[in-house]
Amino acid sequence: MMAATSQNNDLAGHGATPEGVQVLHADDSLLVLNKPAGLLSVPGKGEDKQDCLSTRVQQLYPDALVVHRLDMATSGLLLMARSRAAQRSLSQAFAERQVHKAYEAVVQGQLAPPEPSDDGWGLIDLPIVVDWPRRPLRVIDALLGKPSKTRWRIQHYDAAADHTRLRLEPVTGRSHQLRVHLQALGHPILGDQLYAPALVQARAERLLLHACSLRLSHPVSGVLLQFESAAPF
Repeated sequence: MMAATSQNNDLAGHGATPEGVQVLHADDSLLVLNKPAGLLSVPGKGEDKQDCLSTRVQQLYPDALVVHRLDMATSGLLLMARSRAAQRSLSQAFAERQVHKAYEAVVQGQLAPPEPSDDGWGLIDLPIVVDWPRRPLRVIDALLGKPSKTRWRIQHYDAAADHTRLRLEPVTGRSHQLRVHLQALGHPILGDQLYAPALVQARAERLLLHACSLRLSHPVSGVLLQFESAAPF
């Protein structure tokens, strides 16, 4: 398969852009969007949580359907389908781990290099479960947790600021997985209002976590699509 370049084959939006949301690609099967931090992916409970990415996009693309989500505090690449058939196909691709996702994060402190491996990546393999008394928080639980794996690689350590920039690849897709795994390593993400101590929360105005890369096969044509979005931090 050949890789397609990022483009906007705008079949319904007529050049318009959803408020605050960048449309990287649009065809009759799917949309690739760039979500800002601080915006819900889908509506939440309560009148104050109805403004979200899916609602804004559906004002221009009424046929847009949710396939997956990003945390409200996380920015970056997100897919929506434009038909029930495409939604089923894309959902199955996510479930079967055929969609490759990568994230960039900035974490507190300096991580030791991962154990030697063939590809230079480390692996966090820690099971995650909902912390019911404090939900929606998640915790590591060896007995009750669901298998959860995250690949990680150091990009750069800033000694003056004492923080490390990481490339992250979730093998599984648990809620809050990247945030919980990095907290468990003792290196929470800067600006994380849920899992970082107060001093680390205060080091950034937002969660420094961004979905920067997305690779998948088109649900109809089978052409390999790849999209990149530089971290805005």
